[in-house]
Amino acid sequence: SLSVLAAALLAACGSAPTRSPAGRGSVPPLAAPGLPGGRDGAEPNPPPDLIRVPDALPRVELIRVGGPNKPYEVFGVSYEPMTRDEPLRERGLASWYGRKFHGRPTASGELYNMYAMTAAHPTLPIPSYARITNPKNGREVIVRINDRGPFSKGRVVDVSYTAALKLDILRGVTPVEVERLTHDMIRTGAWRRAPAPDDEPPAVARSTADPAPDTRPPAPPPLPPAVPDTLPAEAPRLESLPDINARTAAARGWWLQLGAFSQRESAVQFQRRLAADMEDLAPLLALFQDKPLHKVQAGPYASRDEAQAAAQAIRASLQMVPLLVQRR
Repeated sequence: SLSVLAAALLAACGSAPTRSPAGRGSVPPLAAPGLPGGRDGAEPNPPPDLIRVPDALPRVELIRVGGPNKPYEVFGVSYEPMTRDEPLRERGLASWYGRKFHGRPTASGELYNMYAMTAAHPTLPIPSYARITNPKNGREVIVRINDRGPFSKGRVVDVSYTAALKLDILRGVTPVEVERLTHDMIRTGAWRRAPAPDDEPPAVARSTADPAPDTRPPAPPPLPPAVPDTLPAEAPRLESLPDINARTAAARGWWLQLGAFSQRESAVQFQRRLAADMEDLAPLLALFQDKPLHKVQAGPYASRDEAQAAAQAIRASLQMVPLLVQRR
């Protein structure tokens, strides 16, 4: 029915909280859901120092077909979300959404936190990460895409209140540039840019104006144990599936070594078996050439705890013990 459809469209709005890595600041907690049927906008007393909320920290996350990435139709327009790890750059208008959707489910199933660094996009994979730049002032943010929208002509992204604050676009719809961060950019650290000058951005005036958001819809043979090897001081070359010939520097962070082989073809076959045996691990796998060995590793993980948790999951699923390695 139309009422059911309307409810579904309304429930699928917003962007969601992301866990802040230790040492990078904190994200204010969720408050009570926004007022049903009320105008959207800022809360009367938003938390202080939102300008210091850290950007989303990109990590490789599995892109699945279906769920929030299945094709859909809104207002007679068909959308086909990306289901492959492909780059995307576009320019268009950005809007933001706030208290009306705060605490409500997003298209990803997470709850929208207007104070987290997230955004909605019509076709980018959920979840994925994007860099959004305001060309007028040069400000940019990294957000996690976990919702669908906006659906007004010319608009390309709908950001959280805090992302809008940091971009200085709270006053209304603003032209921006959007760049998706691919898995290879995340693995190699290529998404990072040189830090900006040490001057603090000027305070942005609070806005209670209506940001005019849109309504939106909603068993193989045992694997061999890892070979404990120490890594050289210099970053080795990286080869990642499916383009096994791609070579680039390795990203900083925590990695799990799953095997080391003298023959490259053996390492490639082992990597592909791992990808087939553990789907969630597949996008994290990479092949490093550290002569005379070819090492299959997974990563990078943002923290030691996250890497150890992944190692436990691998041990339970594949009956093998990964070696924990840190790249600085």
